Amino acid sequence: MKKSLKKLWKIGIVIGIALIITACGSNNEGEGGSSSGNTTLNFPTASTTGTIYPLGAAMANIWNNEVEGIRVSAQGSNGGVENLNLLKEGEGKITFATAGIAWEAYNGERGFEGRAYEDVRVLAGLYYNPNQFVIREDSGVESIADLEGRKFAPGAVGSTPEVESSIILPAYGIDYPEGIEENFIGFTEAIDLMRNKQIDGALIQAGLPTAAVTEMTATAGGKLIGIDEEIRESLIEEYPWYSNVTIPAGTYENQEEDVDTLGIKMLLLVDASVDDEQVYEMTKVFWENLDQLEETHPIVGQIDIDEATADLSGIPLHDGAKQYYKEENVFTEE
Repeated sequence: MKKSLKKLWKIGIVIGIALIITACGSNNEGEGGSSSGNTTLNFPTASTTGTIYPLGAAMANIWNNEVEGIRVSAQGSNGGVENLNLLKEGEGKITFATAGIAWEAYNGERGFEGRAYEDVRVLAGLYYNPNQFVIREDSGVESIADLEGRKFAPGAVGSTPEVESSIILPAYGIDYPEGIEENFIGFTEAIDLMRNKQIDGALIQAGLPTAAVTEMTATAGGKLIGIDEEIRESLIEEYPWYSNVTIPAGTYENQEEDVDTLGIKMLLLVDASVDDEQVYEMTKVFWENLDQLEETHPIVGQIDIDEATADLSGIPLHDGAKQYYKEENVFTEE
């Protein structure tokens, strides 16, 4: 009897140790890990009616198929500021943002004052995002200055358009946001409000052509207006990430003339904590699959590897990406 009890006691100890080991193993996945052994990289993108969302989804699909050891999960977001906040808080690992927003985050300015995100890194510089002011044709608005006191959609809170509105409208002497009847909404909602004549205009900040602007000009009585030359030059002097950009005539329905505006380089960003080898492979796979990505959106045709490390507003390259660009003779240490 005593031998039987002793044997059962030993078996109980063995089972207990096995359960402890199993429990420890199931929790030992590491940051962003998964039970499958892949590292999960959450990828906030932007509004589902913008340029970035479908591009991000296509990129995630390619990475998941071509890069071992990762699982990229693309998600809709308000873009810009929200994206970088998600990365800073560890809820995202890779994202898109304009060079201006990335600079503010990296340096702790404006919306990031007192909480600089020093671990943001660049995987690739992509293309220029123009500021597209879309005005309802029957609103009587002919210039951005005419938006004072009008119903205007500057963008969703935390989005790049909302930040751009806070810079450009004051350059025209319009207090922001007090000087407008603001509607802090995304692209989809702005289309509906314009169609229903509930707003006079909206700022869409995205690559050309943008689905939301296409919809506004084709079905909601919208038209594009530009940013005056003197305003553009003064803002370029104050904010060095701005560039002069022309939206060519015919980009959108009923757009018979070129529209001059300001653009900002769109960046593909990643947190510094992501493994160097994984980022190297993601960078390599991205550039080797541009043809496939261009099927998702024609904006990809504007992406050039020779410009991948230019106009980054002082944001450092991720070491994994830097290794790839060195091998491709795109980047050299200064």
